[in-house]
Amino acid sequence: MPLLARSVQTPLHIDVRRGAVADLGRILADGRISAGGDVAVVVGPGLGERIVDLLRPSLKSATVYVTTGGTLDAALELADKLRSGHYDAVVGIGGGKTVDTAKYAASRWGLPMVSVATSLANDGIASPVASLVNDGIKGSYGVHIPFGVIVDLDFVETGPERVNRSGIGDVISNISALADWELARLVRGEPVDGLAASLARMGAEAVLTMPGDMNDDAFVTVLAEALISSGLAMAVSGSSRPSSGGCHEIMHAIDSLFPDTASHGELAGLGALFCTFLRGDERRFGQMADCLERHLLPRTPSDVGLSAEQFVEAVEFAPRTRPDRYTILEHLAMSPEETRQRLTEYENALAAR
Repeated sequence: MPLLARSVQTPLHIDVRRGAVADLGRILADGRISAGGDVAVVVGPGLGERIVDLLRPSLKSATVYVTTGGTLDAALELADKLRSGHYDAVVGIGGGKTVDTAKYAASRWGLPMVSVATSLANDGIASPVASLVNDGIKGSYGVHIPFGVIVDLDFVETGPERVNRSGIGDVISNISALADWELARLVRGEPVDGLAASLARMGAEAVLTMPGDMNDDAFVTVLAEALISSGLAMAVSGSSRPSSGGCHEIMHAIDSLFPDTASHGELAGLGALFCTFLRGDERRFGQMADCLERHLLPRTPSDVGLSAEQFVEAVEFAPRTRPDRYTILEHLAMSPEETRQRLTEYENALAAR
């Protein structure tokens, strides 16, 4: 009999709403993740006391760990602490650094991990990838997809608006990443996973054209669900291909050459807009430029404090960040002079809008 279906890893529980953190104990029990609340809760230093106070009524047996997060060393240190206990699951609560640290540490010992996002900076909240800094270089580490994904809109609302807005840039960069994937199919015969592409595209299209902003619960919910869908797309494809192309190559290059320039999502959105211009897709370029401007996200190198020469250097370095990936940058293989000329044309096109 032919195989007519396939198994796809997805979280057991997804919940996007207000008050989710305070209701965490019931969510874990209903999802058959932890009936008694014997979990390790990982929080960042900023949210620690407030979150612990909310959790105590529903998770009396929880052990709370505070991590600075964001580095491989921090994740390994947390993993050592988890080894000494007996837990049903690990719950990572906070921004991307805290969640990724918890994901990696939980995967070290095969523990179920629940991601509770208090910000919407990028699509790592539901992805099978942990982005961690090791020896000053940010790397991507494969981990098990979270067993549960929870977004508490109360915490998102009180978080830094710039951090949350940056998730918009990360989501719409999927459109550029998918165009790169299709280019790789046409030029190199690289297979494209249709289900993964659909998941990545749907959320990006919704955020690209939806009215509202970060003060609107309906918009924030769509953004959160789009970020979750993007993470699921990576789980389906078994790689970051549906959500990472030339846009993320540029982002990683800027991170490596000019650290602390801007956030992941801000740089991904900027990289996606530039790559879309390089493809000559005027309709998409206009849509993305309008979306980034509407949400006060950077569109030019100067918006993130880079000179034209620095951005050209980053674009030249970008393909080295993902040597196995074929994108518009590898396809065009521009010289520094050509990149500089295209950047001038790009900035003129934005100024003319």
